[in-house]
Parts: sequence; structure tokens; C-alpha cells
Amino acid sequence: MASQDPGIPLTHAPDGRGYKLMELPPELEALLAADDAPVITLKSTDTNALLKTPDKTYKLLQKNTSNSLILLTPHSSAPSAEDIPTSGLAAIATIHETIELVAQTEPQPISNLKNTGSKGKWHEKFGRGR
Repeated sequence: MASQDPGIPLTHAPDGRGYKLMELPPELEALLAADDAPVITLKSTDTNALLKTPDKTYKLLQKNTSNSLILLTPHSSAPSAEDIPTSGLAAIATIHETIELVAQTEPQPISNLKNTGSKGKWHEKFGRGR
């Protein structure tokens, strides 16, 4: 009778930590990998969260993904005292979304437009009697 390789044992053992996967732009990754990496901070506004470096600000956006990512960790188990421990993997978390960093630009004032008091063509045509 031929023996079969049982493969790598996989167990489900969530650790409840709530992992998040963050995509870093290449310039931020290089900045953080440098020997003199600066301090970065997280700030919140009424509408979103911001990650600030000394010279740039990034907006954090949550993106759902169609392909889940399963985080694995080494795991060994011994079903009983006389059995030899077997090495395998444990699935500790499943991630369904990623955090994307989008560089924020400073809002530029639009100085060449004048406020004429008009609310648009539709309002001029139909909104007078309201």
C-alpha cells in the first residue's frame, strides 16, 4: 500500500487583533526605510483621516477587495502525549479591505472667477417664480 503525504496541516485560529493592510506610495516607503526616518502622525478631520509627514499629507481611504487575504502563522500541534508534534500553519485573520494613501494637495484658490450672484442657467430660467 502506498503512503500519501498528508500535506501541511492548516488550522483556523483567529487572534482577534483586527489587522489592516496599508498600501504605501513608493516615496513614503523610501522615507520610512531611510536611516533617519522622520516621525509621522495620524490626524482626523470631520470627513477623513490624514497621515502627515514633514513635507506631505496623505488621505487614508478604505478600499474593499474582491480577493481576500489570509494571514498565516507557523503552528505546531500534538493531538496526544504519545504523538509527535506536527508543524503546520494557522490562519489568524482574513482581510477584506486595504487602506490606500492618496497624496493631498493644497487647495488652490480660483481667483479668475467672479461671483455674479447667478445660480446657473436652470435657476435663471425656471427658478424665478419660486
